[in-house]
Amino acid sequence: MEINQFAIYQLKNMPENRGIRFRSYETLQKNQIQVRYENYEQKYLGRMLPGDTPGSIRERFHRQTPRRFQGHSISVSDVLVLNQDGEVTAYYVEKEGFTVIAGFIRNGSSGALISYDTTDFHIEGKEGSWLAYDSIIIDGKEFFLMEHTTYGKEAANVVLDEDGKVVVDQVYHGFDETVKKQINEYLNPTPSVPETEKRKPPMENWQKYYENGEYLRSAEMTEEQNYNMIDGRMNNLPLKPRIMGKRISVLDRLHLKQAEIAKRSEKPVQQMAMAEDMERRRK
Repeated sequence: MEINQFAIYQLKNMPENRGIRFRSYETLQKNQIQVRYENYEQKYLGRMLPGDTPGSIRERFHRQTPRRFQGHSISVSDVLVLNQDGEVTAYYVEKEGFTVIAGFIRNGSSGALISYDTTDFHIEGKEGSWLAYDSIIIDGKEFFLMEHTTYGKEAANVVLDEDGKVVVDQVYHGFDETVKKQINEYLNPTPSVPETEKRKPPMENWQKYYENGEYLRSAEMTEEQNYNMIDGRMNNLPLKPRIMGKRISVLDRLHLKQAEIAKRSEKPVQQMAMAEDMERRRK
């Protein structure tokens, strides 16, 4: 079962962070300062409540601080990370509201071909070079929104996975709901029906009974004249029991008896035989 969680990150108490503590995200951008995970430490990790948003979590913590929360009151420069339905989003806390920031929480796989710092990547089948403009984590996997280094926002973006494989092409509105849906479909593809099953011809009645192992199939295989008559009913009954060597066929006598009883009870031979079998099992 998917557990939706949230975490609160606050800047580490060290001299290097004095110049960025309690600063708005816009101020950091003007000074070309990145919000880096390495400068933060996690102060709280908890489970989200139904309908939770960054705003409702902030308000709840202002009303009553949980005992396990070791940080100061949530304020500007803190980062609130929500893991909701496998999708991870980081929010920079502003004086009023929040700013979504990219690349704060990353998988950090050393074997990954693409990272948030990628700036000169060549995508197969596309001209020019591309840089990682934004990223998102869904179901524990990171995906990158790539922007053309020459044309920028004038060209459509492309979403790549960590291995550089194109996941979504022709992206015009970032990680919107349509793109997220396509990423989820990429992660959870619909099983395809094998071509052999698609082209499988319809079976005749005798084939169905043979494959499903219906009652009396074996008897029919030995008694009926051809396969077209194998349908769960004894169509080729002899008029009287045959003599096999020096003995009267017990199987013929059984089939004739079943047919006679079935005719009187107006039940098919197969149904009657199954009823008799159930009766014997009860005894």
